[in-house]
Amino acid sequence: MRKSPTQKRSRERVEHILASASRLIAERGSDTMRMSEVAELSGISIGSLYQYFPDKAAIIRTLAERYNAISRTCITDGLTDVKTIEDLQQAFSALIDEYYGIFLAEPVIRDIWSAMQADKALREIELEASRQNAILLTAALKRALPEEDLGKLQASALLVMYFCECVMRLAISTGETEGRVLIEAYKRMAYRSFDDAPAPRSP
Repeated sequence: MRKSPTQKRSRERVEHILASASRLIAERGSDTMRMSEVAELSGISIGSLYQYFPDKAAIIRTLAERYNAISRTCITDGLTDVKTIEDLQQAFSALIDEYYGIFLAEPVIRDIWSAMQADKALREIELEASRQNAILLTAALKRALPEEDLGKLQASALLVMYFCECVMRLAISTGETEGRVLIEAYKRMAYRSFDDAPAPRSP
């Protein structure tokens, strides 16, 4: 954001801007959203809009960062009590179900992340979010598998969390019936990466 709101009226204006942008993205996608449309729907002048957001990418980035913060909170709360691999599998299953529920309630998230793929700076934000989520998962994995190599756990955690975002977008795109099948398949794939059995050696 160009201008950080400090007064209540300014904060309310920013919230209204973001809500208007989300509505436009949900209706037609981010590609066709124009700053002039955001300003009109928000009931403000284009100059006032630019005081807070210099361009469309800034709006998308702010929305994405908000959803990323929600994700981190879900992961932190969901994995806090994990001590064993069984705990981890149960907690991870509940976490993925909760996360999918957020996507179902806010399908605009899919469109926001799709918009991020077209902008290098925004793609880096998504990768950093996956890295931060992977740190949380690695900590839980290390508690459940204390003898396992930390590097292996970190790599597995990053893959699991990065693919999680991809699976969520796919599940939302296919519809809820097929989406839930995909979510369950993803869980099974993730569980295998949590297995502490050593990988078979190549002959």
